[in-house]
Amino acid sequence: MEHQAKFEKPWYEDGLRFSCTRCGNCCRGPGYVWVDDAEVELLANHFELSYDQFCKMYTRKIGKNRSLRDQANEDCIFFDQQSGCLVYNVRPIQCRTWPFWPRNLQSPEDWKTTQKRCPGSDHGELFTLEQITSRLQQMKKSK
Repeated sequence: MEHQAKFEKPWYEDGLRFSCTRCGNCCRGPGYVWVDDAEVELLANHFELSYDQFCKMYTRKIGKNRSLRDQANEDCIFFDQQSGCLVYNVRPIQCRTWPFWPRNLQSPEDWKTTQKRCPGSDHGELFTLEQITSRLQQMKKSK
């Protein structure tokens, strides 16, 4: 008798709502914004800098990886209290996929924790399971 693997659908199989309010809560505080070469190139072009110039000014090496620098208050280097994200249109994949990160989707409780931090979570546009899965895959590829 052959055993077929049963794949359980995730708890968010009916989708989740999200609409970015540009509050900046995801940009504040300590952490890393990982960037790959293509993202660095895109950001460098945005500022009309060379790849090397951009890296020296705005990134830091963490082991073999590269992250955007923090401001003195530990906010993202590109977060401005008045204007929000200064690179919103060319922001890295990590930023584009928020709040659909693995740690936020592990359980309904984790999603509720995300909602406390992010006012756009559970409001606005309905993201389907397929759209959420796509964002999760983008996150995995970018690491």
